[in-house]
Amino acid sequence: QLQLVESGGGSVQAGGSLRLSCTAPGEIYPSNCLGWFRQPPGKQREVIATIYTGFSGGGPYYVDSVQGRFTVSLNNAKNTMYLQMNSLKPEDTAMYYCAARGGDYCSPDIGRYTGRYWGQGTQVTVSS
Repeated sequence: QLQLVESGGGSVQAGGSLRLSCTAPGEIYPSNCLGWFRQPPGKQREVIATIYTGFSGGGPYYVDSVQGRFTVSLNNAKNTMYLQMNSLKPEDTAMYYCAARGGDYCSPDIGRYTGRYWGQGTQVTVSS
């Protein structure tokens, strides 16, 4: 079973920053649409950002709630996707997951993104 591995979660005060990492197996990282999801306590999991690992595949795309505060980037040499989270708010508290879907591009309609391969998640807690 192919699995992604997240790291970098933790606790931070409001206004602080964290950077999450997601490393994917070599079998699925190339030419893939990767995504970040989060699941706040008691709520459904939601996609927040996507990015394509190949050329001309679209992205990054963000949901409105993180646009301008979160940045997705790639290190293709390490098969790793990052999520830089700045200006964190208590409502950003959630379990964060990364996912890979496959395909030739990432759709700008980010809400339609679904993952095929998943990581185990990493907890982010933002205190006020």
